Amino acid sequence: MLPPETGLDAWLRYAPLSETLRSQHKQLSHIVALSDGSADPVSVAGQELQEGIRKILGHSLTVSSRHDGASSDSAIVVGTVSAFQKSGLSAAVQSLPALEEDGFWLDSGDGNGAHIVGQNERGALYGAFEYLSLLAQGKLASATVRKAYNPGASIRYVNQWDNLDENCPHGSIERGYGGKSIFFRDGFVLEDLSRVRQYARLLASIRINGCIVNNVNSSHELFNETNLEGLGRIADAMRPYGVRIGVSLFFDTPRGLAGLPTSDPLDPAVVKFWEDLTAKLYKRIPDMLGYTIKANSEGQPGPLTYGRTLAEGANMFARALKPHGDGIVMYRAFVYNHHLDEADLKNDRANAAVEYFAHLDGEFEDNVIIQIKFGPIDFQIREPPSPLFAHLRKTPVICEFMVCQEYLGQQSHYVYMAPEWETILGFDMRIDGKQSLVRDIAGGKVHGWKRSGYAAVTNVGDDSTWLGHHLSMSNLYAYGRLCWDATEPAQDILLDWIRLTFSAENSTVIDTIRDIGMESWPTYEAYSGNLGIQTLCDILYTHYGPSPGSQDGNGWGQWTRADDKALGMDRTAATGTGNAAQYPPEVAARFENIETTPDDLLLWFHHVPYTHKLKSGKTVIQHFYDAHYDGSQNAQTFPKRWASLKGLIDDARWEHVAFKLAYQAGHSLVWRDSVNNFYLAKCGIPDEKNRVGNYRWRIEAESMQLEGYEVVDVTPREAASGGRAVVASSPTKATATTRNPFPTGKRDIAVNYYDHTGGHARYEILVDGKVVGQWTGDLDTRLLHAFSEHVDGHSATRVYFRGVEVKEGAEISVVGYPDGKDKAPLDYISLLPEGVVD
Repeated sequence: MLPPETGLDAWLRYAPLSETLRSQHKQLSHIVALSDGSADPVSVAGQELQEGIRKILGHSLTVSSRHDGASSDSAIVVGTVSAFQKSGLSAAVQSLPALEEDGFWLDSGDGNGAHIVGQNERGALYGAFEYLSLLAQGKLASATVRKAYNPGASIRYVNQWDNLDENCPHGSIERGYGGKSIFFRDGFVLEDLSRVRQYARLLASIRINGCIVNNVNSSHELFNETNLEGLGRIADAMRPYGVRIGVSLFFDTPRGLAGLPTSDPLDPAVVKFWEDLTAKLYKRIPDMLGYTIKANSEGQPGPLTYGRTLAEGANMFARALKPHGDGIVMYRAFVYNHHLDEADLKNDRANAAVEYFAHLDGEFEDNVIIQIKFGPIDFQIREPPSPLFAHLRKTPVICEFMVCQEYLGQQSHYVYMAPEWETILGFDMRIDGKQSLVRDIAGGKVHGWKRSGYAAVTNVGDDSTWLGHHLSMSNLYAYGRLCWDATEPAQDILLDWIRLTFSAENSTVIDTIRDIGMESWPTYEAYSGNLGIQTLCDILYTHYGPSPGSQDGNGWGQWTRADDKALGMDRTAATGTGNAAQYPPEVAARFENIETTPDDLLLWFHHVPYTHKLKSGKTVIQHFYDAHYDGSQNAQTFPKRWASLKGLIDDARWEHVAFKLAYQAGHSLVWRDSVNNFYLAKCGIPDEKNRVGNYRWRIEAESMQLEGYEVVDVTPREAASGGRAVVASSPTKATATTRNPFPTGKRDIAVNYYDHTGGHARYEILVDGKVVGQWTGDLDTRLLHAFSEHVDGHSATRVYFRGVEVKEGAEISVVGYPDGKDKAPLDYISLLPEGVVD
């Protein structure tokens, strides 16, 4: 039996290689880390090499900080170019190719020693991690690596959305689905920062060089004296791994913290306040990387509040940073009006970034960088790249991704997002009619920027899985790899992650997880929202479960404009919002024309009848029906495929993932039925295959004999089969009873119920008085995503009891035991022939 693993080491497990592979590695003599300190990245590299080699190969090596000239052929030497030169190993670096900042050279040797040479200390540490990654995957057993590694972008940051929670004892994370903050609790920086150091280790291993430690919806209390000291401790914990920290600012801090009457960026007292605060921060964090700003967005104050331009606001912070070194302002382009009038057909939230920022190009200080969400709306299941990438030439940009699966299943559904990111990074914006891939814009190649790159909203928490789902860590890993080299294929990255995380040598494990991972994004897109319609989740509540009607009828601007005849946003210049025209001419012409717009973005750019024929020959509405059935059907295969890995992965992680994938399979059916029934009700066009609204094996709870249960309408209606469910009217016990109308035989009994916050109801299911299954509605404590307080599409879920012998006419009862606000809600039961999915 394999020893249990918590997931805390993620891809840095350093699992031992098989004896066959171990025998192909010759014994190394020792490790030399050319360092003058004990807590700098090079000394950390030495320690990491020592521990990694001990675990992977079983070799115990000593670490020294000086090269004595002896046994150099069988030693691993790690250090900077200058340290190699000073140590008498100048020949090893004499003919190295050019190394850029943070770059490194790796010579793994011919089965003997190795040289790991960094352009700087951070690069040396990156080289050590690369050596161990190759070693742990068995890639050095039969090959020698001699290669220079240079970054594709200088900025490779993560943005933590951790909250101070100064008024309540939490330590919450906005869009956090993996536990509480590792940085803050009860309004202050945590005393114990051991998890912060572990996090820095993970980040360094994927070559992330910066971390913004707090939420963009920030608090001025971050800058009280206690927290200034605490921020310094965070920086100290992460610095040995080459990770610099920055902070998000609350624009109105001068008013909230200092009691000034204004936060006007041109007011001399405000300017001095930020200069003084910046000096305080640098006194405690001398290598602070800078500030992230969210302003004039979603009700946040900003320069527009005081009649100033966004550039004037950004420049105030930029000037405060300049005396202290290379600090930058990362000014988010996420500025938009969330009270748009939907009746005005020219209004379009997707236009906001260009409207607010394009005309300011050239007005920003040279240490201001505009941070642009990868798409024009908000991390949807599929978007085109933000057109703002094509407008800023003098002002460098950061492309912002989201490792948090906010709109993509919140890490309760598994979605490997790197394939989606590939579509953005490889998109050609055709600036001035020339190839202008988004990755080359963000990497600085197109406009010659020295500082630009990537940021990702990342939501690691104190759960041992870090993100709440072992498989979701593939996204954090892939993000770091793509920051360094945005040309790497998503599948290659995933394979490396699987070998490091689960098994380096078992092809069944590798192939199975690869297939699930690579299918996960198109599968989720199929059952959550396709043809560019966005993710059809509830945008007015938790952004999790299905609620297609929530997109329209409000000011947030994530509209689908669905009515009884047509759906989709007309973003053409000819008849719509003009968003297509924000792209360079060649791209604009493609999106303006419905014939040249790819079908996977059709409803993003065009408002079309439900009967519009796609290039596949299907109508839009039939595509919706089919895609939601196909996607949910494929999700049913994930648990079965994962089950084949029982015994090949430690039980603790296997069981965790098995539970998550089973939940995802059940919730995908909720998605399928909710979306399909919503659009069937909208347009009245039936499914050609007669599936939508017709469920052969299903028995509605409201049609059962009820004792202690009452029938209620569900909002939105499509979140329940038939629009209604039952909830307990009795405070102690409620029963729903029916008889099996189907022939005698073994059945997979599926129960769809609602599991929301406010209590943990218990359930039993009985066949002819015999209990065949029991469960508790406690998913809110097991899944960790943003839960609902209501009977709705977020809380709808399914549990199975398989292989139950049920006679025709048998009495079947579901008994619910309410708990607090959880009234043991039921939607329906399905009596399925074995292997059938309704």
